[in-house]
Amino acid sequence: MSRFLSENYEKLVPYTPGEQVNEKVIKLNTNESPFPPSPKVKEVLSESVIDKLNLYSDPELKELRIAIAEQFGVTPDMVFCGNGSDDVLAFAIMGFCGRGGELCCPEISYGFYPVYADIFGVELEQIPLKDDFSIDANDYISKNKNIVIANPNAPTGLTLTFNEVEKIVASNPDNIVIMDEAYMAFCGKSCMELVKKYDNLLVTRTFSKSHSLAGLRVGFGIGSKEIIDDLNKLKYSFNPYNLNTLSIKAAAAAIADNEYYDDKIAQIVETREKTIADLRALGFNCTDSKANFIFASSDKISAAELAAQLRQKGILIRYFNKPKIDNYLRITVGSAEDMQTLVDSIKEITEK
Repeated sequence: MSRFLSENYEKLVPYTPGEQVNEKVIKLNTNESPFPPSPKVKEVLSESVIDKLNLYSDPELKELRIAIAEQFGVTPDMVFCGNGSDDVLAFAIMGFCGRGGELCCPEISYGFYPVYADIFGVELEQIPLKDDFSIDANDYISKNKNIVIANPNAPTGLTLTFNEVEKIVASNPDNIVIMDEAYMAFCGKSCMELVKKYDNLLVTRTFSKSHSLAGLRVGFGIGSKEIIDDLNKLKYSFNPYNLNTLSIKAAAAAIADNEYYDDKIAQIVETREKTIADLRALGFNCTDSKANFIFASSDKISAAELAAQLRQKGILIRYFNKPKIDNYLRITVGSAEDMQTLVDSIKEITEK
């Protein structure tokens, strides 16, 4: 730490991203898609687009906002786009909760929520999960605080129902409710339609998981026009060009190719369910994850040891050395072949 860092940030505990490696491994640690982007993405990233990279990208992101709005049945002025959904979450927490405001979230959830709270001076309440790692919706009913919830939750993969989400939103009319749906494509019924009914709801999504564009960093939020206006005010005060031209073009093409991505998502879900069944057959305890990852533990071997031994075999998974989940592993759902290799390797390790 240099002597120049503001004392406001001296005790900041930064988010720890999943490890990125160059060597050839089976990479099941960062919830990326095992599939390449839609062929339509390659088609739009043409020479003519590249030749114009000397120009700034469109700060209004019209092409992308229109494409997203068409997919979700809203108007473009209800769509805010960011450099990954992290960008959207940061602007929302800063704008609606910052400088002494209040926010609550699950105690075990996405690691960026407490980091953003620290950065923006937000008083954060982290609410414990139930013993089975599920979120108790009753903990958030009439909370009278701003709320952010990942649904499905990470790293557990468990979900709130549509009705539970609506009860939370409806019972907190004077506070912002942010539903982080980064993994909803692998799950079921989104609460997106509720943004037309409630002006205090912001739903965030990412192109990193279901749309195979983690490397381009694109996310978005959908909410009332007034909420989106607020987010744009912050964006234009910080970084008007928060998405580059290639990301805008690629994401607009990707979100329109439902046939391609519906097929890939279905394959991931099928592989997830098979792998969960295989791990349970080996004696593992797995949550009923509805995301593109599995949350699992074993009585035969500690999570830390299993992660270390799998790494020696060239398989990366995510181990969180944190209270309450320090014997669980989060395993990204990769290709069917990679997941079979994982199961075979775990069987070999645990049967020694």
